[in-house]
Amino acid sequence: MKLLQSRAPICEALKELEHKRVVPFDVPGHKRGRGNPELAALLGERCVAMDVNSMKPLDNLCHPQSVIREAEMLAAEAFGAAQAFLMVGGTTSAVQAMILSVAKRGDKIILPRNVHRSVMGAMVLCGAVPVYVDPACQEELGIPLGMRLSDVERAIRENPDARAVLVNNPTYYGICSDLRSIVKLAHSHGMLCLADEAHGTHFYFGENLPVSAMAAGADMAAVSMHKSGGSLTQSSLLLAGPRIHDGYVRQIINLTQTTSGSYLLLASLDISRRNLVQRGKETFAQVVAMAEYARKEINRVGGYYAFSRELINGDSVFDFDVTKLAVNTLHMGLAGIEVYDLLRDEYDIQIEFGDLGNILAYLSMGDRARDIERLVSALAEIRRRFGKDKTGLMKQEYIEPQVVCSPQDAFYAEKEALPIRETLGRVSSEFVMCYPPGIPVLAPGERITARVLDYILYAQEKGCSLTGPEDADIRLLNVLKGCE
Repeated sequence: MKLLQSRAPICEALKELEHKRVVPFDVPGHKRGRGNPELAALLGERCVAMDVNSMKPLDNLCHPQSVIREAEMLAAEAFGAAQAFLMVGGTTSAVQAMILSVAKRGDKIILPRNVHRSVMGAMVLCGAVPVYVDPACQEELGIPLGMRLSDVERAIRENPDARAVLVNNPTYYGICSDLRSIVKLAHSHGMLCLADEAHGTHFYFGENLPVSAMAAGADMAAVSMHKSGGSLTQSSLLLAGPRIHDGYVRQIINLTQTTSGSYLLLASLDISRRNLVQRGKETFAQVVAMAEYARKEINRVGGYYAFSRELINGDSVFDFDVTKLAVNTLHMGLAGIEVYDLLRDEYDIQIEFGDLGNILAYLSMGDRARDIERLVSALAEIRRRFGKDKTGLMKQEYIEPQVVCSPQDAFYAEKEALPIRETLGRVSSEFVMCYPPGIPVLAPGERITARVLDYILYAQEKGCSLTGPEDADIRLLNVLKGCE
């Protein structure tokens, strides 16, 4: 039976509670904002009044049976999934629940190396063993691409006992692999197919965009509703297909997700799903038009390369998400992170990220044409004021990892801290990554090579935000004791 997508049951329940004027002798302690007037002044009285605890009329996120369950059923239908789970720990928690639901200690998962840190974090938690499919690299841009189907096939053939194949759909830069073919390949070998769809919410509602994970037949997908779907930060969805046992997934989610789910986040998921169903097609058509216009104008400036569908080659770039306004900056003589900093510090423009060679402006439903014009004008002025010869710039590149042991074994092993320049040849016990995008340069269990060290030191020099190590200043790295 088709559900009524105009409904938002969590939002409706909150409004009903508001009208009843219930006296709160429960948590949270601010008591609808009365106990913390400064918080109420900052967020608004209505907002803090809806920051409530689980109660019978509002259901319970850990064991939903009424309004939260209805919201999940509506989300599953809207996204074409068999099941949907509302997540309030960000897509990190959705990715980790997805992997923990299908893999145990020693199980193999086939995946690209350019995955988000949450994937590797899940490997540390459950003890799964990564089987890397090295992504192709676009030499001019220095960015990792998607997984070639032949490489996935080889990995499956060499690891027939693997539990699943994980695919980025899309990458941070908008690159999509041949997801439909990878799903068929995985299923034909008795494996599941998982999708990290943190940056692909709009695939479910826009037209002429890459295929969504559920439409491609994937078994599970982690979807960042707060990125391109319009919900509040930290709210996300975990989608599952008919092969997945929903009761077990709920048990896995409840191992790590809070028992005090924020109703502000839950209501935002509910409302945003309804908004996407009702207006997503029109909204994302406008986003695509803005992105294509911006791309054309930026390329006319010169010195920049805003790339798009011309990268499609039917294999490592099977499709491209045109809403991702990714721009290479090296021909202008500036690293991407330098342009990122200039846009913020000189022009009050905050973009998503800058890496060694590229910047990414994340376009979605709230962007306006006049803001696009301001971005284009600022980039033109940066070229005029700060552009120079590109000599000496390091190109962003994919560095093939040398895996010595599993992420879990390395993370929990005996370790010692060494000055970063003295770690050459040792095995890392921790992550090092530029954030965003949060793709590890180094993961636990990987050998620290000269290329990895050069990359980390250069990224520090250029001002990239490096995260992961225990030493916040990243002067020291933890390495395995007695492991050369």
